Amino acid sequence: MDSTPPVATPAHLGWRLAALSYDLFPVIALVFAASALMLLLRGGEPVTPESAGAYLEMAWLWTACGAYFVLSWRRGGQTLGMRPWRLRVVDAQGRTPSWAALCARYAAATLPALGALYLAALLPWADRLMPYWIACAVAAAGPLWSLVDGESRALYERWSGTRFVRLSAASADR
Repeated sequence: MDSTPPVATPAHLGWRLAALSYDLFPVIALVFAASALMLLLRGGEPVTPESAGAYLEMAWLWTACGAYFVLSWRRGGQTLGMRPWRLRVVDAQGRTPSWAALCARYAAATLPALGALYLAALLPWADRLMPYWIACAVAAAGPLWSLVDGESRALYERWSGTRFVRLSAASADR
């Protein structure tokens, strides 16, 4: 088996957004399935907002989505949304990153926005949507950093030691 890393270039923001847009479809299906499982386990009873059950359910959904991304990245370096455009998550040497690096990547990409959403929701706003706009801005800061980064790496890639690359057509066929 050939152990040389494939020929790849850093993926620009447009490729990141294309893959993320495509990945919304399996993630939405996963959230529906994970929510249905929680509903069955609760016996059809609704969750009270701000209760321990509500926080556990959100943690469950975050973990289910994380499993999709981390397992996909670990298994072949790609999610469903990354495959059509020959995109891959690799480590600094161009190989499959460790489990710890992939978990750190997912956590660093998602937790800041979730924290901002929760903290912003604690404040009184005239506009009820303001916490969501703040969370969107925090979430966008990570990938937007790739526009000014010398190596086209997002903030969460810097923190996790991973890279998002686009494979050449020849190395994608290997």
